Amino acid sequence: MPKRQLGPQRLLLRKVPEMDVAGIVEAGVFFLFATITIGGALGLILAQRVAHSMLSLIFCFMAVSGIFILLGAEFLAAIQILVYLASVGLVVLFGIMLTRRQILEEDFE
Repeated sequence: MPKRQLGPQRLLLRKVPEMDVAGIVEAGVFFLFATITIGGALGLILAQRVAHSMLSLIFCFMAVSGIFILLGAEFLAAIQILVYLASVGLVVLFGIMLTRRQILEEDFE
């Protein structure tokens, strides 16, 4: 049996999927979270001070949990926030506080 070929009229009747308003908003929010994640990762690497690096890490983790929520994985988002932000964040924060550093006058200016 020979294969059926689509004629020019068949090709014109094919529908192109269109994005509705909800899809456009969801894509925009995803790109916002992705930008925050990449910016947080770059801030983590390029920060001069440990406290600024920690703040960038928090932004990065929060944006990743937002992406998990967009994907419909609320449990993973909750685990991301509880485990990484709480546990790792507290350990790094205590590391910052316990690190002895000589206070210079230029820090207060």
